[in-house]
Order: sequence, then C-alpha cells, then structure tokens
Amino acid sequence: MTEHTVKSYGEELNHLTAEVTRMGGLAEAQVADAIDCIARRDAPLAQQVVARDERLDTLQGEIERKAFRLIALRQPMAVDLRHAVAALKISMSLERCGDMAKNIGKRALILTEADPMSALTRSIERMGRLVQGRLKDVLDAYTASDLQRAIGVWGRDEEVDEHYNAIFRELLTYMMGDPRTINPCAHLLFVAKNLERIGDHATNIAEIIHFELTGEEIISQRPKLELSN
Repeated sequence: MTEHTVKSYGEELNHLTAEVTRMGGLAEAQVADAIDCIARRDAPLAQQVVARDERLDTLQGEIERKAFRLIALRQPMAVDLRHAVAALKISMSLERCGDMAKNIGKRALILTEADPMSALTRSIERMGRLVQGRLKDVLDAYTASDLQRAIGVWGRDEEVDEHYNAIFRELLTYMMGDPRTINPCAHLLFVAKNLERIGDHATNIAEIIHFELTGEEIISQRPKLELSN
C-alpha cells in the first residue's frame, strides 16, 4: 500500500473508534438521566430520555455501516480486524444500554403518578450509580486501550447482582406488606432489572476490549451470582 493509502486506512480506524467513543458518551448520559428521573420523579427529563434514544439507534447504524465497509474494502487482518470488530460489537452493546435507559424513562413516567416510595427509590438510585460508574469505567478503558481497567470492570460483575438481589427482596417485602404497592413495586422491579442488564453489557464490553487488545478471550468464568426472579 502507498503511504497515502496507509494513512487513510489508519484514519478510518481512528474515526471508527472516535464514533464509538462519542456513542459511549451519549449512552452514559442516557443512563445517568434515566437514574435521575427515577430519583427525582422528573417526568420532563424522563420524556427527554425516551425521545433521545433515536440518536443512539442512528449512530449505531452509522458505525455498523462504516465497520462493514472498512472490513469489506480494506480487508484488515490481526489487530486491525479486531479493532473494527470491537467497534461494531461495542456499538451494539451501547445501543442496548440506550434501550434499557429508554425503558427506565418509560417506567419513570408511570411512577411519577404514583405515591412516592422514598426508601425503595434510594435503593434503586444506589444500584444505578454503581452501574453508571461501571459503564463509565469500561468506556474509559476502551478509549485509553487500558486492559487492566477493563479487567477490573469484568471482575466486579457480582456487585451489581448483589444490589439487584437485595432490591428484589426489598420489593417483595413491600408488596406482601401492602398490596397497594404491588403496581409501583412491579415497575421498580423492571427498573432494577434494566439496570442489571446495563451492568451485564458493561461486562460484555470489558470482554470485547480484552479480545481486541490481546487476541484472546477471558478464560476464567465470569463472576455471577444466582439472580432472583
């Protein structure tokens, strides 16, 4: 390849990474706002979260097209191929995180019309901040190509599961104690499940980063608690 071709190829790979990083920032903001609209019972913010999801869908589609085009036309090998595939896979996980945030926004709209359940809301918020932090850490690891940081996120997967199980038990206690709380508690349970799934996507992204940087899958079994249903 000529020097110009090599430079253009490198620029395409860097642009793909930059687009995933930009999408990561949007997904982070969506998750943070989704948690805030639950914690603050903020219906206008919840409506914004739902409406903004389309931006993530559009960006994921653009990244997918660019990744496929790069792979088809440039036929990258070894580490370059892993970079392109990682960008594609991470964008798909981020799009799913956006879907989960949108779902939380929809639940928040319903919950603003119910009586406040402050103790439960605080538990949800604590879990949400933990998930939000893990998503930020893994996206920072991707941007910096920081293998150890990615492994650190992967190894903390159980923390989210522990929060989810605790919230599940807390919600059951409320529902058994007062049948009038069943409807709002059910919505909060779905919120907690969506947060747990965002945490899973953060772990998936950590695994993708590991393969991108090393060419090897993480051999150890992912730390995972038995989740309540």
